Amino acid sequence: MLLYVGSFFEHTENKVDLNAPIRLCKENEYVGWEEKKLKENPDYKNLWILIDINEKRLELIDLDYKKILRKYRIASGKPSTPSPIGSWKIIGKGRWGEGFGTRFMALNVPWGKYGIHGTNKPNSIGWASSHGCIRMNNKDVEELYKFVKVGTPVTIQGGVFGPFGNGFRIIEPGFRGSDVYEVQRFMKEKGYYPLWVDGIYGEGMKRYVIKFRKDHGLNLTHNIDGEFYKALGIQLFE
Repeated sequence: MLLYVGSFFEHTENKVDLNAPIRLCKENEYVGWEEKKLKENPDYKNLWILIDINEKRLELIDLDYKKILRKYRIASGKPSTPSPIGSWKIIGKGRWGEGFGTRFMALNVPWGKYGIHGTNKPNSIGWASSHGCIRMNNKDVEELYKFVKVGTPVTIQGGVFGPFGNGFRIIEPGFRGSDVYEVQRFMKEKGYYPLWVDGIYGEGMKRYVIKFRKDHGLNLTHNIDGEFYKALGIQLFE
């Protein structure tokens, strides 16, 4: 049985193709700026971004001095397109436009392209309104962009139940997220998921969900619901 009692988790099976096409600008201007900044500020490299999607808050923390340097209001993913709970890293930076505001910082999430970026919808800040990315006001993301370098760790937390955030949701085919990732991982441990653990409920996963349900006498549906979680041995306790 696997119990989630207010603990946080960290992915250990991530294998991200850093050569995948990500819409990022590798600007000489940024590289030069970062080298100069690192020389001027020897402690600059030891930063950490902590994001609480329940509180709609991003904190930039100096780990050496154990203090919060900046706090920002954010928008997080909608319930249908949740933000990726877990421990990540910044893998690229760029100046974007359109709905992504003026800056974009990509995260190494295995089930999609997620990042921290600006927005052309400032009224969405403070709400669960994105497709999973972390939105910030443009002036805030421009300031954060100047502090953060590629490789900076980012922790996204969203409730007391680790990858399940504030509790179970019914997972349907096509869903993706940290809860899908965890269900796949646990099915794999029980010998029911020979595919790659990627956090995406695709067509390949459906047959193994049905097999698990048949073997455990559950209703035959592709959804992952309460009886499926229970049979899998995952329970939530506050």
